[in-house]
Amino acid sequence: MGAGHEHHHGEEGHQHGHGHSHRGHHHHHDHGTSEVNDRTLFWAIVLNLGLSVFEFLAGLFAGSVALMADALHNTNDAAALIVAYVARKIGRKGADERYTFGYRRAELIGAVIQLTALIVVGIYLVSEAIEKFFDPEPIKGGWVMIASSVAIVVDVGTAWLLWALSKGSLNLKAAFLHNLTDAAASVAVLLGGAAIFWLGWEWVDPCLTLIIAGYILYMSFGLLKQTAKILMEGTPDDLDLNQLTTAVCAVKGVEGLHHLHAWELDETHRALEAHITIPEETTAEERHQIRSSIKKVLADDFSIEHSTLELETSNHGCGDEGSEMIPSH
Repeated sequence: MGAGHEHHHGEEGHQHGHGHSHRGHHHHHDHGTSEVNDRTLFWAIVLNLGLSVFEFLAGLFAGSVALMADALHNTNDAAALIVAYVARKIGRKGADERYTFGYRRAELIGAVIQLTALIVVGIYLVSEAIEKFFDPEPIKGGWVMIASSVAIVVDVGTAWLLWALSKGSLNLKAAFLHNLTDAAASVAVLLGGAAIFWLGWEWVDPCLTLIIAGYILYMSFGLLKQTAKILMEGTPDDLDLNQLTTAVCAVKGVEGLHHLHAWELDETHRALEAHITIPEETTAEERHQIRSSIKKVLADDFSIEHSTLELETSNHGCGDEGSEMIPSH
């Protein structure tokens, strides 16, 4: 639908370039800033990987599934950050003949890989926790407390590094949220370790594991749904097509609007294509003015910078009314 749409609509084709700052949108990063961001991401990866190895070994030694759950969550975060790092590099490439919309969705594909892995980890942790309920093992509460304390410091530090980078990126937003939830999970594991150490409540460990796993699954499915909608080119959640139609039809010279499609290229860039019906006697200059006015409305009121508009008269329309989405007024 949207991605395959070509900008050639007969006599109107020559004017479609107006407002199409699509390639320009892509290079909104300053190169120096990008390098700093990449370095920040690199250190976040190193911290996550180091913590994962430490926590997992501590979990094995202490016999704590909750600690290993936290370690696996951290491992997945590290893998997610690696995917995000590579996706950012790819996504920075400009549009070319093969990918005319650019490579922005590389980061969304990265998010799908990351979230799918998280769901698998979540399911695994649930099964491990259930097994521990029926076949409990002795747990060294003191080690659990030490390891989880270290994890809290590292998770908060990594989340702080990622906070500034997470704006405008579903992939990094997911990684940021994961590090925050890791910190919260580590606090829970610390409290659980204290309960085991002082009270002997070993059942707390699988309980905490189930809570951590449940939260992982809840967050992952929510973000996966959001990512899938963009990849399926769904209409943005906050975009009211009826309101948009009313606004466009209010432009002087517009008789109607059909074949309306609005979608997101990624979480920060929107696109739209539509057929606009105008009076038969409209002059070339008036056509240009109508198109410019519509584009201004779309950009100012609906944050749509990339729009492809085909102007047609009611007597010489495309004739394909079967795919009309929004009735003209």
